[in-house]
Amino acid sequence: MSTDDTFISHLMELRTRLIRVVGVLALAFLPCAYYARELYSLLAQPLLEELPQGGQMIATEIATPFFVPMKVAMMAAVVITLPHTLYQTWAFVAPGLYTHERRMVLPLVFASSFLFICGMAFAYFAALPLVFEFITHFAPQGVAVMTDIGKYLDFVLTMFIAFGVTFEVPVFVVMLVRMGIISIRKLKAIRSYVLVGAFVAGAIFTPPDVVSQFMLAVPLYLLYELGILVAGFMGKPAPVTDCPTASNQGSEAMAREPDQTEVGSKENR
Repeated sequence: MSTDDTFISHLMELRTRLIRVVGVLALAFLPCAYYARELYSLLAQPLLEELPQGGQMIATEIATPFFVPMKVAMMAAVVITLPHTLYQTWAFVAPGLYTHERRMVLPLVFASSFLFICGMAFAYFAALPLVFEFITHFAPQGVAVMTDIGKYLDFVLTMFIAFGVTFEVPVFVVMLVRMGIISIRKLKAIRSYVLVGAFVAGAIFTPPDVVSQFMLAVPLYLLYELGILVAGFMGKPAPVTDCPTASNQGSEAMAREPDQTEVGSKENR
């Protein structure tokens, strides 16, 4: 098979995987769109509980009351179909992996989906209530906290993505160790740098308050330590034995050369 045929076959495979991802996402979006208003009310609950009595959220644009709940419905569909999307991604790259690497596909897909959802749940149940309590209590006297629903959605999405990616740290650590890119000893040696980086990430990806920064930085560092423990428990990466290498073939050819030389010398005699 030529290089052009191989490239076209990869494009066809990618097209098939994308169609499957989009199709499943569309099927999940339909019921979520039907309950879009209920989903947004559930999403806004952490802020509504911290508002003063009679406080409410507002919509400052004409189309906002329609498009914002639809965005929430799409976000819910993406989260629901996340395991399927990750599986299709891994299935696309799996043919180029070794056997021992392909064995990690399903555990990584499950772990990645589970940890990302755990990160979103941690942000919703733990981080957001504390952040909103901190912000609303510091509002000056005479200032009514009336958040726009579009701005609120952007803020919550940022928090969900930040905490979801943070909770993926153990998966990243295990993958780096299993692929032989970095050793466990090296990971332990850079702990202090990771701790500083965790607080820097907390300052960048969270609102400008100490509470949310700590809520992101502390789990990030603890999950880093968890990743080191899991990587050490899983052991060193398995040796590659499922495909012959060029060096093995070359050694076999060199082993046959003396026999051919001896045959040629006997014919000359």
